[in-house]
Amino acid sequence: MVAKTFGGTTYGVDASIITVEVNIVQGTHFFLVGLPDNAIKESQQRIESTLKHLEYKMPRQKVVVNLAPADVRKEGSAYDLPIALSILKASNQIVGATLEQYVILGELALDGVLRPIKGSLPIAIEARKHGFKGFILPKENAEEAAIVNDLDVIGVENIQQAIDYLEGVSEIKPLFRDTRDLFAYNQNSFDVDFSDVQGQDNIKRAMEVAAAGGHNVIMVGPPGSGKTMLAKRLPTILPPLSLAEALETTKIHSVAGKLPVNSSLIADRPFCSPHHTISDVALVGGGNIPQPGQISLSHNGVLFLDELPEFKRTVLEVMRQPLEERHVTISRAKGTVSFPANFMLIASMNPSPSGDFYVPGQPHPDSPAAVHKYMSKISGPLLDRIDLHIEVNPVSFDRMTGNEKAESSETIRERVIRAREVQHTRFKALDATHIHSNAMMPSQMIKKICLIDELAKKLLKTAMQKLGLSARAYDRILKVARTIADLAGAEQIKPEHIAEAIQYRSLDREGWAG
Repeated sequence: MVAKTFGGTTYGVDASIITVEVNIVQGTHFFLVGLPDNAIKESQQRIESTLKHLEYKMPRQKVVVNLAPADVRKEGSAYDLPIALSILKASNQIVGATLEQYVILGELALDGVLRPIKGSLPIAIEARKHGFKGFILPKENAEEAAIVNDLDVIGVENIQQAIDYLEGVSEIKPLFRDTRDLFAYNQNSFDVDFSDVQGQDNIKRAMEVAAAGGHNVIMVGPPGSGKTMLAKRLPTILPPLSLAEALETTKIHSVAGKLPVNSSLIADRPFCSPHHTISDVALVGGGNIPQPGQISLSHNGVLFLDELPEFKRTVLEVMRQPLEERHVTISRAKGTVSFPANFMLIASMNPSPSGDFYVPGQPHPDSPAAVHKYMSKISGPLLDRIDLHIEVNPVSFDRMTGNEKAESSETIRERVIRAREVQHTRFKALDATHIHSNAMMPSQMIKKICLIDELAKKLLKTAMQKLGLSARAYDRILKVARTIADLAGAEQIKPEHIAEAIQYRSLDREGWAG
């Protein structure tokens, strides 16, 4: 007898349905076909142990398990549950079970308990698209899948609960979550605030500009000057995620298996801070079956690279294309997958190997050559893609111990949201719905939107000549100036906006490092 059920797999951030077919005929041995990986091949032992533990019988005949389509490679242990149920159905040990109406996934422990799986959300979306009645999966993943409407999400703790439900012996109420209510409830749950930061008003201003336009930032300053503290508070002033952005972000984390157990929807912008020993594959994504890297896990959020020169040169250079195109493409022999990577890059570094700024004419532990060598670890093309270069000086003792009340994240965020609304209206009028911030403007759009008068043009020309700026840096200055004007509520970019934007190109200044 042939029994059939359905599972699912992910490739990139999308899912596809996998048909699990089991045929039991005369003969011996257990055959698993359909390009399974080692984790799937080992399912025989887990399934056999589970069935024996629950006093079912593993057929002593020829058992052929086919995972279709047969030319797509499958990986992971999530096929344990559908294979086990199909074996029981094919051997007539469970009757009346309508396996074909459900997508079923779950890893089996040796006693039949189900362990969590990856990619529940995109698979649930695909199951609804194909018209399945429901999705049976481990209880720990049910919250995640339940945000998909019009699909019965059945969370079970073990295989026996799944059998009893399918046979009608027991009833399990489908889990339902109101996505909008859940999204609203989980938003704005921050543990930190900009009011915690004493002093550094100029750096806070730069971070506000960055948040308002979605610009990349590099902070240069000695240890203890507050670079990490400021970076960790940037998400608190970014505009809240839209529901569509939250779902897209959750899909990426679901595929990577990074969602916490019993969680559902990511409602706040992600903040990722990988260690400087990270590999290029871990940063951008990859593997035999490509998985998202840190830049995709930072999608719609912030990627913070602390001590930027300590990262390997190859790791930093692979970010150049994602920073420009807002996605990363990974090619393999059997196909190409694209992961979204629309993130804000926030980087920090010391100004010299010793950690102090080089002041010409004053004693310094590092020679000018050592400082130049240290700075040259970061390539010019990468720096060109970072809009704001900020010098961070230590806070004075008086400012640290003073009673001055710092501005809260909520107050700054209100100004950022107003500026983003101005940009949204502007891009909507130009039918550029795929552009959400000034930082995303292509060069041809900059010429239409970032118009400047003769005085501002003369100021920018002088800066370009003295600093030796590239064409990309020119575009960056105009984008940042447009954001500064939006924060000020100005329709036209004024010379003072250009002047402030030029100040945020510290690393382009000749002789900056001595």
